[in-house]
Amino acid sequence: MQFPVKSGTMRGRYRLPREQERELSPISTAAAPDGTRLATYRWDTDAVERRGVYILHGLSEYAGRYDRLARWLNARGWQVAAHDHRGHGRSDGPRASLRQADDLVADAVPRIEAFARGLDRAPVLLGHSMGAAVAALVALRRLAALEGLVLCSPPFKVGVSRWVRATLNLMADMAPDLRLRHRMATPKLSHDKAAVAAYHADPLVNRALTGRLARFIDLGGREALERAPTLDLPTLLLVAGDDVIVDPAGSREFADRAPAGLVDMRWYDGAWHELFNESPELAAPVYADLENWLAAIDAPAANGPIAAAAGHTS
Repeated sequence: MQFPVKSGTMRGRYRLPREQERELSPISTAAAPDGTRLATYRWDTDAVERRGVYILHGLSEYAGRYDRLARWLNARGWQVAAHDHRGHGRSDGPRASLRQADDLVADAVPRIEAFARGLDRAPVLLGHSMGAAVAALVALRRLAALEGLVLCSPPFKVGVSRWVRATLNLMADMAPDLRLRHRMATPKLSHDKAAVAAYHADPLVNRALTGRLARFIDLGGREALERAPTLDLPTLLLVAGDDVIVDPAGSREFADRAPAGLVDMRWYDGAWHELFNESPELAAPVYADLENWLAAIDAPAANGPIAAAAGHTS
């Protein structure tokens, strides 16, 4: 069924401008394991072979912000699907809140599996920022069959001071659903001023954080680093070298800890957090690297080309 959008408070849903709604993919809803309604998105192609990429978005945003990336993937023959995390975008749930610490992972697995049932082979899982933490945990816990993993600006390490971390942990213990506005957005989200302006103007972007969600991001990143030696999927790691929202050093540590030959790390000096929304000159190599990596993984002998091409690029 079509997803009903309406205006509302911080706990509700929002309506986009009519012209922007027309540009988005078809949107429907699906139930999370606990019954929370999640907004789901599909971008389909007429390609003969049904191969797919599932996208997991970052903190405060929603899957509709990946429309350009999804259509870029469509043009290269990839089916694409995504959902809004609970408490984000058009999905239900108090904004930026979790009922249980692992909700985002538990929500993602059945959505990935449902998408995979319509494909000819397992999908590639692509996550940005907080979504990259979710994607890494799905892969490292082996919760879904995947062809490969793309992690963009993952929060394996978050550059917060000791007292900020202590405050967030206290919030998670004493008031886990208390919402505070964060400053993640702006001066170093992207060099593309239009992308930053659109982020600020978008009524579906909700710049809030709760203690429980902050703890998930912190602990999820640490768990991913601990589990990195058990990685068994070809992985493309896209790292913004001048990222101040997450610590790029965490990505280098993940690549160093993972088994040799599996992680192709691409480091973009001078780039900021939202690599897919960067200025054209900074985004061009990101899309080129993604295209080349996907072409290699799509080859009949995928393990050979990927393993041969993989490496740490700085």
